[in-house]
Amino acid sequence: MKVVDMQHTGWEMGHMLRERLPLLVGLFSLLLPTIYSLSTGLWQETEHAHSFALLALLAWMFWQKWSAYEAIDKKPHYGLAFLLLIPTLAAYVLGRSQDIVMLEVGAFISILISLILIDRGWRAVRFYWFPLFFIVFLIPLPSAVVDLLTGALKNQVSAVAEMILYNAGYPIARTGVVLSVGQYQLLVADACSGLNSMFSLLTVGCLYAYLVGDGGKLRNAILVFAALPIAFAANVIRVMALILLTYHFGAEAGQGFAHDFAGILLFAVALVAIFALDKFLGLFLKKSMGQNEQAFA
Repeated sequence: MKVVDMQHTGWEMGHMLRERLPLLVGLFSLLLPTIYSLSTGLWQETEHAHSFALLALLAWMFWQKWSAYEAIDKKPHYGLAFLLLIPTLAAYVLGRSQDIVMLEVGAFISILISLILIDRGWRAVRFYWFPLFFIVFLIPLPSAVVDLLTGALKNQVSAVAEMILYNAGYPIARTGVVLSVGQYQLLVADACSGLNSMFSLLTVGCLYAYLVGDGGKLRNAILVFAALPIAFAANVIRVMALILLTYHFGAEAGQGFAHDFAGILLFAVALVAIFALDKFLGLFLKKSMGQNEQAFA
């Protein structure tokens, strides 16, 4: 049985906090106002409700590997850290003062890199590469980009759904994102574009490849990039299912509960497809020994 010296452990923790107090004060003086603004604003919207879970996951990722981080030799790069930190702080101030959320949140990637450079050096930055990269998924896209992508995806989803159902013998026609089937007309709305499911599945795909992906870089890369076409295909199936429900059972059948449930079900199916693809790739791509070094202990 291992006996833990709680007094010694507490002293080490206190020493660690005192040693990094200026860095922690600086970080949280920027981080807490941003989290408060987001949690009372943007993150209240349905499209960004997952951000709370992502933030908690990020905190866990940094904490999970903290002991190994502490064991890294200290080789700080002060000059490079401050060279990076100064323009980053300017970008943060600009983003926060002008309500440019993408700039405000994105600045934290460079801020954390700078603080890690001051505390430990480049080796520690490489050690925490995935949590640092994962912050990207907390950065909201500009509304103009979202509108552009949503419009393009809605057109593609509508076109593919129309083509498949027309070839299957259904009386369907399309005008832009309006699909006419029988006596019904259905508008492919923004929520049906699949952008949110693509983003969510890409996030899960990256996390899955990092945590449990052990088949080498090629296999992990395929898993990540496969998330986009899988999400697109799942959304096409969702739109087709709603069209068929409407055509066979009436307008009310394709709305309400069926509409929401179809989205949840198809996202779950897309997740299963990612896992199944991983198993399939495992038949051809041998596992790389040592690849798990980047996974969590």
